[in-house]
Amino acid sequence: MSARFDSIDWTRPWLAPLASRGRRWQAAALDGPARYLDALNDDAAQAALVTGRGAPLAFVAQETLPEGASYEAHIAQTGLVPTRHNLHDFFNGLMWFAYPRIKAALNACQADQIDALGIGPTRGGVRDALTLFDENAVLFACADASLADALRRFDWRTLFIAGRASWGSECEARVFGHALLEKLVAPYKACTGHAWIVTVPPAYFSLDDAARRSMLDDLVSRSLIAEPPASRAFAPLPVLGVPGWCEANADRAFYDDLSVFRPGRRLPPNGARQAEAAC
Repeated sequence: MSARFDSIDWTRPWLAPLASRGRRWQAAALDGPARYLDALNDDAAQAALVTGRGAPLAFVAQETLPEGASYEAHIAQTGLVPTRHNLHDFFNGLMWFAYPRIKAALNACQADQIDALGIGPTRGGVRDALTLFDENAVLFACADASLADALRRFDWRTLFIAGRASWGSECEARVFGHALLEKLVAPYKACTGHAWIVTVPPAYFSLDDAARRSMLDDLVSRSLIAEPPASRAFAPLPVLGVPGWCEANADRAFYDDLSVFRPGRRLPPNGARQAEAAC
């Protein structure tokens, strides 16, 4: 499994914002599980990260999770994140540092659901939606309502062709889901994320990367705590359609593939939840 760490290409647009910490962790992971956990915990101690219930965060080997314990509740209560030596958990760890408030909010919401409903054979709708966010979400930051509407309507030509010049100045995508990041180590055309629309002020696009992430972290975490998501709150986003994320999409014919850029139902105006900034 560890050999896959060699496959990470930090120049990919969706990975570049994570590269500084990610390269260090990658080198540690290639040295083995013990060195890898040491690197994560050194950073966690320095960043003073906390779980959804305020417990100081630390990363431990997966086998320390007590038998029968819920992963999410265990993290909330103890601060200990069971972590395997693989890409899936590698990217999960990186998200705790890139978006600590969102991760804490997801953890708090999961733990609250477990407290209220217990652990059954199925997660239930809210926990399913929280897991979907954690695993596969793409944060779609947008200052132009027409582009957000195009995403909801599956209007790929408006979003990716007519609106192409708006990417980077009026909208952008940031991959949050750690399972999606794992898939994107070896990207393929049909790879699709679940977009969470975040309305931001135009000034957002004049901020540097760290400030943008901090704004998204604040807006989205507050929206999750205010109202946990439903599965219908997301809009599908074929991630290699994002301008600049795939050389092939410079050709308009890239978007003619209906097996990927599918027509779909029109979502109602509130069908994809939004977190809004105060302008």
